[in-house]
Amino acid sequence: MSEHHGPWRRATVALALCGATAVVAVAPAMPASAAVPGLVRISAVSATNSNDFRTVTATCPAGKVLTGTGYELTGAAGEAIVDDLRPNGGVATAPTAVTVGAYEADPFAGNWSLTAYAICANPVPGLVRATVTSASNSNDFRSAILSCPAGKVLTGTGYELNGATGEAVVDDLRPNGGPATAPTALTVDAYEADPFAGNWSLTGYAICANPVPGLVRATVTSATSSSDFRSAVAPCPAGKVLTGAGYALNGATGEAVVDDFRPNGSTVTAPTSITSGAYEEDAFAGNWNLTSYAICATA
Repeated sequence: MSEHHGPWRRATVALALCGATAVVAVAPAMPASAAVPGLVRISAVSATNSNDFRTVTATCPAGKVLTGTGYELTGAAGEAIVDDLRPNGGVATAPTAVTVGAYEADPFAGNWSLTAYAICANPVPGLVRATVTSASNSNDFRSAILSCPAGKVLTGTGYELNGATGEAVVDDLRPNGGPATAPTALTVDAYEADPFAGNWSLTGYAICANPVPGLVRATVTSATSSSDFRSAVAPCPAGKVLTGAGYALNGATGEAVVDDFRPNGSTVTAPTSITSGAYEEDAFAGNWNLTSYAICATA
């Protein structure tokens, strides 16, 4: 009997072992990939001196694209105004750099400098730059409202004041969206900082992409008072990273300037928050506050 059943029993054991090996070889599920892979923050700093105007361009590393922007004025403390926060690119071309320009608001003897920040990532599907420009005249207020092309979402922001040369200030750089809703549009508002007879206009820039997993807008608002300085830090929710940002001055109507619009992060670290800081441009008795907006995607 043992000789008759031996081959059948050996075959059964062999099949069982093969089955066990197949089960062990199944790979575990991989974690979801980042919504915006390769995200980093690049910076470029201008010279430091007492000249009236500064400009500097931050360019993404080769092979990366620009998802968001930022800037920082150092040493001006309300005496200089960022006139341009201009991403390159176009309606069919992904942006890869941002140019920041700033003028003194009034003659200022101190030394100051300007830093441009570029938030950069590996190529993002459908990334483009949308643009809208307001009317050009000598009115005190300008607004530029623009939406991303149909089916796209907003990852970053920018603006340009045309013809103002330090006489106007951007009061709002406000993405729509919310804590559970992807932003798709941008409102840019600007006021004359001092009475100005010349004609000027305002351009808004929206950096837009195909839908990005987990994209939302986080918001933090400073205290409201008549103090000279305000700061608001908006962190991304846990598990998310910063693709871009925005801000809003509430109650200042041209009497305050956003001096810092600074994403954290580095050349090897993804940004996760935005710090906005604002000074009164001239002494102002009214109460005002500052809101920071963080545009965030799944890490």
